Amino acid sequence: MPDPLLAAEALTRRFGGLTAVNGVSLTLRRGEVHAVIGTNGAGKSTLINILSGELAPSSGQVSLAGRDITAWGQPERARAGLGRSYQRSTLFPELSVFENCRLAAQARRQRFWHWWRPASACSASAGLAEQALERTGLAADAAQPAGLLPHGRKRQLEIAMCLAGEPQVLLLDEPLAGMGPEETDRILALLEALKANHAILLVEHDMDAVFRIADAITVMVNGSSIASGDPAQIRANAEVRTAYLGEDLEGAHACAH
Repeated sequence: MPDPLLAAEALTRRFGGLTAVNGVSLTLRRGEVHAVIGTNGAGKSTLINILSGELAPSSGQVSLAGRDITAWGQPERARAGLGRSYQRSTLFPELSVFENCRLAAQARRQRFWHWWRPASACSASAGLAEQALERTGLAADAAQPAGLLPHGRKRQLEIAMCLAGEPQVLLLDEPLAGMGPEETDRILALLEALKANHAILLVEHDMDAVFRIADAITVMVNGSSIASGDPAQIRANAEVRTAYLGEDLEGAHACAH
């Protein structure tokens, strides 16, 4: 088994008297999709915000490729190889699909010593943007304003923007939200293709999709992890059935077969 690219150890985050994340540990490895599931308020988004550096943990440690990055902010983590998407769209709708990607690449490869040159002339950023659009199936939409894309293609663009930053780890917060079956299939196929070269954390409510794509699953309830393992172990876990999956587990089991 390869060494973890990203490891979280006993992460806890308190907001006053509320403990939103309570002692959660997990590992992300290249070649795997690790899904985090749980009901609303379980602490999933707080966890992904801690991993990405948007929130500091109250206690615990985050490591990237064996290096302690707990004290690093989001920009440092992004430059070191952490990419993330959000529940809500973070696109520049008036700009083209290509420009959205190029700006993401430029943020990763800032060159302050080239202050006399327009950023749009950076061939490295443009090349990364083109590669990201090609990998996500958006090359034909490069010139189109991002705001005119259908919902599923916007979510693809957000993943492309992550890829333009040359990440090793992808933190994806509900990328399938609001999608129909065809759009979901497209994103799952993309994630399957991407995982060979990335470690992927997937926060998702679509149980059918989770059990189709995940190699490992962590289940959160009230800020704590109550189970972590492969999909078969999660299906068989009585505590998970009682606390969260219930009837949804039977549907996910049927779809997985």
